[in-house]
Amino acid sequence: MKLLAISDLHVGFPDNRSAVASLGARPDDWLVLGGDLGETFEHVTFVLDTLAPRFRRLVWVPGNHELYVDPHAPPGEPRGAARYARYVELCRERGVLTPEDPYPVWEGEGGPHLVVPMFLLYDYTFRPDDVPAHEAVAWAAEHGIAAADEFLLDPAPFPSREAWCHARVAETEARLREAAPGLPKVLINHFPLRQDLVFLPRVPRFSPWCGTRKTTDWHLRFDARVVVQGHLHVRRTVHVDGVRFEEVSFGYPRERRDGRPIDAYVKQILPAPEAVP
Repeated sequence: MKLLAISDLHVGFPDNRSAVASLGARPDDWLVLGGDLGETFEHVTFVLDTLAPRFRRLVWVPGNHELYVDPHAPPGEPRGAARYARYVELCRERGVLTPEDPYPVWEGEGGPHLVVPMFLLYDYTFRPDDVPAHEAVAWAAEHGIAAADEFLLDPAPFPSREAWCHARVAETEARLREAAPGLPKVLINHFPLRQDLVFLPRVPRFSPWCGTRKTTDWHLRFDARVVVQGHLHVRRTVHVDGVRFEEVSFGYPRERRDGRPIDAYVKQILPAPEAVP
């Protein structure tokens, strides 16, 4: 039994939707879905209903795209925290683990580890030290970078996305302080936990929407062995302080030119894959 991961499936794109439909079954394994499955409840339920029968268990964390609301959506469309809560309900109806559930102990190959799905958002602190917080968006705009989040991600009932982020960080930190102190952990979050892991060669000034400095040392404080992230659409493995960080994005169709099937994008988290010579 292996722990696997993939993120940023973006099934609003027909090619990605077809790819998810073609993903092979691995009924003995768990699959982490690291956020940005799509932008609508239908997108997310499609992924869950397609993949849940193919794996022993699914683990889901939200990205920013799940929280998007079309500007022309009716007034009753769930937004902000209410939208997130609805996704949690959809997951629980299907037996999918969420950041709101008790953290399970992984007893499969490479275990035991505590599996910790998290929802932390970002607070615009992933920026140069000489750029004030209130100027982070303008700093990105100087290079033509703008995030759709500024128009589509409503933080209600919080006054800002930063405030929502800080509330999520405080709640999660409190849980982690009490969570199985004797067990190593697999931390799972859509957004990178460290600014130095934001590798965006084509759009470097997108970093303000990529995380919070409040989590910089969480891999050490909470005894992580592996940290799973997405969001960047730049798949890579990096080791920091002896901890393995895995970016597991599938990404947009235009970003994949190698012709590999989606199965090749599923990353083994536990047991640790053997190093390639």
